[in-house]
Formats: sequence, structure tokens, C-alpha cells
Amino acid sequence: MVSEEQLIKGCVRGDRKYQKLLYERYASAMLGVCIRYSSSRPEAEDIVQEGFLKIFLNIKDFTGKGSFVGWMRRIMVNTAITFYHKNLKHNQLCDINGINESDIENPSPYEEDEFSHEELLKIINELPAGYKMVFNLFAIEGYKHKDIAEILNIDVNTSKSQYSRARKLIQKKLLDLKNVNKP
Repeated sequence: MVSEEQLIKGCVRGDRKYQKLLYERYASAMLGVCIRYSSSRPEAEDIVQEGFLKIFLNIKDFTGKGSFVGWMRRIMVNTAITFYHKNLKHNQLCDINGINESDIENPSPYEEDEFSHEELLKIINELPAGYKMVFNLFAIEGYKHKDIAEILNIDVNTSKSQYSRARKLIQKKLLDLKNVNKP
């Protein structure tokens, strides 16, 4: 088995064999990252392809400090954000005025294994594009609202409100799903 260090060195040399090995080793994990930022699997696959091109072009800049997987993940997230900005004009606006805060103020506590990974991912993917982007950046990637605001060219308070509304919408959908799945 080829080590991560060997993969990196081979890719820095531009060796296609090592690029293929790197892609095969990490593509599925990077697809998992990109799916959270896209509206469909084919769109996520496009982002992964574009992200790996950036990885291969910039792998010489990887300093070895920190995790290589983390470095690639950051490239994928940034590629997804760029994709989002390019396609922002195509995104449909979604009216969420039907969501009342009082409807979900005291949701039932959820068991850790109450919902499958697929159910949670489906609910997140159903969020309006802006909500999904902010939710993923804040809740999953760990960005601060100030950083999200800069990345997405929005106001900090917009980031906070979109995150809050995304959480409430997710909670409502989880509650609905829980009620549907009750025996």
C-alpha cells in the first residue's frame, strides 16, 4: 500500500498513477463533503472533480503541517462555495414564512440513533440553498458567522438568522419525520 507521503510526492511530480491512487483513496470521502453543499449528487460529483483538479494543481503548496485530508477537505468546501456563488442566480428563492418558532420551541428530545444518516442528509439537502450553505459552514465545518459572512458576501446578522432558520426548519422536519415513523 502506498503511503500518504508517497502519494503526495508522486502527485507533486505530476505522476498520473499517483493522482489516480489519490483520487481513488479519497474521492468517496470528498464526495460526502460536497453532497452537503450541493442540490444533487451529479452537482456534488462536478464539485469533487473540480476540487481534485485544484488539489492536483496546488498539491505542491501543501506544507505537511496539519492533516492532508483536512487540507483537501478545505479545498472541496471552498470549491463548493465558489460553485454556489457561480450558480446563485439560478437558485430558487424559497418562502419559509410558514415556519413558526412556536411550532418547534419544545421539540421532543431525539435519541442519538433515531434518524439514519440518509434521513438527516436528505433533510439538510432540502433546505433552501442559502440556509444549507450557512448551516454546513457553521454547524459542520465550524466556521464563525463573521467568516461565513465574508465568504458568502452577506451580513453577519444574515448568517446568524439563516443558521437559526435552518435549525428551526431542520427541527420541524425531524419532528414531522418522527411523527410519521411512530409505530
